[in-house]
Amino acid sequence: MWFSFWRPRNRFSLEELRYLTDQLQKVQIVNEVNKDFVIEALRSVAELVTYGDQHDPTFFEFFMEKQVMGDFVRILKISRTVSVPLQLLQTMSIMIQNLKSEHAIYYIFSNEHINYLIMYSFDFRNEELLSYYISFLRAISGKLNKSTISLLVKTQNDEVTSFPLYTEAIRFAFHEESMVRTAVRALTLNVYHVGDESVNRYVTSAALADYFSSLVTNFQNHCFRLDELISEASRNPSPESTSCILAGVDEIEDYLYYFSDVISAGIPDIGRLITENILQLLVFPLLFSSLSMDLVKSEKLIGATTSLYLLCCILRIVKTKDLANIIAAALFCQPEAFIPISEAKLNGYTSSHDFSNVNQQLEEGSCGTKADTGSLRVTVSNLSSSSQIHSAEDLALQNNYSGPHLALRELLWSYVVSGSDIQVSGSLYMMATLLQTKELDEPMLDALGILPQRKQHKKLLLQALVGEGSGEERLFSSGGSPMKDGSSSELDSYFQKLKDQYRLSCPCSCSELGMSPRAQRFQVLDALVSLFCRSDVSAETLWDGGWLFRQLLPYNELEFSNHHLDLIKDSYKNCTNALVKEIRGIWPDLLLTVIGDEWKKCKKAMESSSPRKEPKSILLPSQKWSSEGESSFTAGERMHEIVKVFVLRHQLQIFSIGGSLPDQPPIHSAVDFCVSSRAKTTGLDLLGPKPGTEINIVDAVACKIAFERGKERHLFFLAISRGTSGWVLLAEELPLKQNYGVIRVVAPLAGTNSILGLTPWKRIQSRSILHMSDMKGGRLVGPVIK
Repeated sequence: MWFSFWRPRNRFSLEELRYLTDQLQKVQIVNEVNKDFVIEALRSVAELVTYGDQHDPTFFEFFMEKQVMGDFVRILKISRTVSVPLQLLQTMSIMIQNLKSEHAIYYIFSNEHINYLIMYSFDFRNEELLSYYISFLRAISGKLNKSTISLLVKTQNDEVTSFPLYTEAIRFAFHEESMVRTAVRALTLNVYHVGDESVNRYVTSAALADYFSSLVTNFQNHCFRLDELISEASRNPSPESTSCILAGVDEIEDYLYYFSDVISAGIPDIGRLITENILQLLVFPLLFSSLSMDLVKSEKLIGATTSLYLLCCILRIVKTKDLANIIAAALFCQPEAFIPISEAKLNGYTSSHDFSNVNQQLEEGSCGTKADTGSLRVTVSNLSSSSQIHSAEDLALQNNYSGPHLALRELLWSYVVSGSDIQVSGSLYMMATLLQTKELDEPMLDALGILPQRKQHKKLLLQALVGEGSGEERLFSSGGSPMKDGSSSELDSYFQKLKDQYRLSCPCSCSELGMSPRAQRFQVLDALVSLFCRSDVSAETLWDGGWLFRQLLPYNELEFSNHHLDLIKDSYKNCTNALVKEIRGIWPDLLLTVIGDEWKKCKKAMESSSPRKEPKSILLPSQKWSSEGESSFTAGERMHEIVKVFVLRHQLQIFSIGGSLPDQPPIHSAVDFCVSSRAKTTGLDLLGPKPGTEINIVDAVACKIAFERGKERHLFFLAISRGTSGWVLLAEELPLKQNYGVIRVVAPLAGTNSILGLTPWKRIQSRSILHMSDMKGGRLVGPVIK
């Protein structure tokens, strides 16, 4: 019988299909002897049925007439090998994926054959078999619609009582193999997006609702693993640890995108289940608690950095109004609301902050500077130490970030004022994420003090235009009136939900907050200005604060006080002291180039609609330059960092007074003016210097030049500029006319702006002489600098 199988026939013919089905029906047991024939027959039947579905309907009619699906099930029952179930699952997957006819799909899904295959007890210790089985389930889910899904469920009184495809699939939702987990998620999404009401009630029933809580619990485990990776990387930073963190971040974000996709299916009960589980199992007991508390002798919490990153991700990816507003409202609660006091202790945070160190964090030195917000012109002058910032400490104290009863919102701003660099970054990213979360109500942003003033004015203007008296009154009022009933009622509803549904101790209404939105905005601006006065925070972090400051900057002088402006100006003056030191450092010739480049980058960052980096950047080990040693690389890193801080503080001055940032830094250095005026002093005409021209050499530097060996000449060196052109001159003194000479050599001065901009004058002369050494064969003997 087996030899007759290989006789020549038209491969894609009804005769071939009839022959194969006849042979399969004769098989009574599948063992090592005939398994190859059975495998080949199953594969060929799938090919022929798929071909017939697209070319000849009689193929599938024959398939139905002979009830080949029943033979498939029978073959599975009598098989004694693993290879046959593998081929059968592959055969079914190929057929289901490629059949286009709805009639064919209806037949395949009917008669309970598919459900039997789904519920069959395969030996999943074989990983290949599990892979084929999951592919089989996913192929079925790809054909689901409101008509076909009814063929795969069992019902009683119009209620679904059994759905094997779904229940068997979610058994593998947390499998160690990522491909399996991905397939299960795709299958569940296909089920949710069908939109069958009875199926929706079934998947959200008490018996299956545990799936959603298990999802969040498993996600929580991934959060703990990510925190462990971050802790390990902070102790032993390496490229491998960074790769592990990024892999953990990808897994975290995949989970959250799955939550978002499930909610987008539009099933209210599922959206409610996911939101409640995220809040009750993740946000309240873990993320908020980890910001300032730790359980005694317990590992139930994670680091504050990880917590802030996860909160940012949840708000950025899981876009639901209830979730976003409840998280924002919970920021007004104190940490004790989330953890029983008996189980808590402080976690790297001193609730009673000593702000006396803020003044010490500012740059100290006896050398001050004069600064003009309109240009980067720096004139060094000696100022007494009494001119240092005297009120940063007062500003920090006004923030009221002290005492044992800080709300989470105030705790985040306290990190900005006096926390570590990573705590500042995390808090800024959290506030930036809240600011960009479209699902957050504007009254909630206003209560947090982070509603951009342009949105505030737009809302009040609209209210005034439609005739609402309160809008017109507030639009033209300089004071900070409390929120009106319409806005406060929305906030009150979320506060009440926190109190009633989640049993949290929080304000019951807006009136209990104790501060008006205007006062909250003052508090935010105070914290940001205090940040810009700090010297122990990286330039990258300061730029992030600058972006947030630009978004929140009010267009009302009454809200941005002269006190704020004075602090920003003073911090700028202190920053120029460090920049002046770099002029005398290793990289002076690159300063203007770096300032120009960083000016453009900073302007682009400040005017961007979103922060420059994603929140995950706070998780990665930072590479900081070391102050030890004096290598050129270290000096270059230090100079680059100082320039970035200098540029930011200069730009802060400009747009804090309502000015617009120019595309190029407004550089007008004192040296440039000096050298430009020297062209006039020499008495040159507008055409520039020429050999033989008589000039005034009162500002020239005496030097000796040898054009031939043993023959030295006493000449005068002079570098001049007119407009954007510059020249290096060698002049010979006139013996009968004091302080006058005749030009002997003229050479254009390349890179005039970069050399004359910030390099001290004597260094210009010395370096320019080096460039003159090969002019007309001349040999440098050495400059004589008076």
